[in-house]
Amino acid sequence: MLAPAGIVDYVEHSALDKVALPINRLLVMAIIGGMFISLGGLLALVIAGGSPGLQASNPGLLKFVFGAVFPLGFIAVVLTGVDLFTSNCATQMVPLQRRKISAGTVARVWLLSYGGNFIGALFTAWAFAYMTGLFKPNEPATLYLLNVAHHKLENPFVTTFFKGMLANILVCVAAWQAYSAKDTLGRMFAIWLPVMAFVALGMEHSIANMFFIPAAMLAGLDASWGDFLLHNLLPATLGNIVGGALVIGLPYAWLYQQDA
Repeated sequence: MLAPAGIVDYVEHSALDKVALPINRLLVMAIIGGMFISLGGLLALVIAGGSPGLQASNPGLLKFVFGAVFPLGFIAVVLTGVDLFTSNCATQMVPLQRRKISAGTVARVWLLSYGGNFIGALFTAWAFAYMTGLFKPNEPATLYLLNVAHHKLENPFVTTFFKGMLANILVCVAAWQAYSAKDTLGRMFAIWLPVMAFVALGMEHSIANMFFIPAAMLAGLDASWGDFLLHNLLPATLGNIVGGALVIGLPYAWLYQQDA
């Protein structure tokens, strides 16, 4: 198992490798990453949404079930080596703090990652949620999806911001813990617990929301793209950036400086 200082050095090496990738490769990695996160969300919706009796009798347990299966996507992202914007919020801070890349380089990686994740999430919402017919009108899973999306849109800006902040703190902790593990099972468990926690707590992950809300719109949610972008995606994204970059990435880069 890697020690904390070793994890930060590993993160720096991984972040620099990503910076060196050609634009087209990073974009394709990000598209696949967005698709994987969305598939975890799709599985969680079908299982939790298909359990209306549990929702009525034990809503806390239903939240746990929803959170327990969602990490499928993030586990796939880490183990197969594709790209996720929210973890980049933390990892790119290490070489930035060590003055090995510029803020402009970080912005380039973030923008490519975010855009690719968005494409992958939208494709999954259309191809695998809508075109497969998983969410038929008035079925329990469909009603559950609509309720999840409606709740995400009705929160005040500041609430969604802080929910996004905590979501990415836990996502980046999951990534950090995964880097510490030496075997596949250890990595999977290191990822599963924090990701399960943020989902069960109802926090806001911008990439997951790129799937949840468009999928709900395709299923009949009465909301516009403006509602989605302004009332959810913007505050969730800003919260994700603060949680990943300022709470995890920069502090850990400073705590475990190479010349310390």
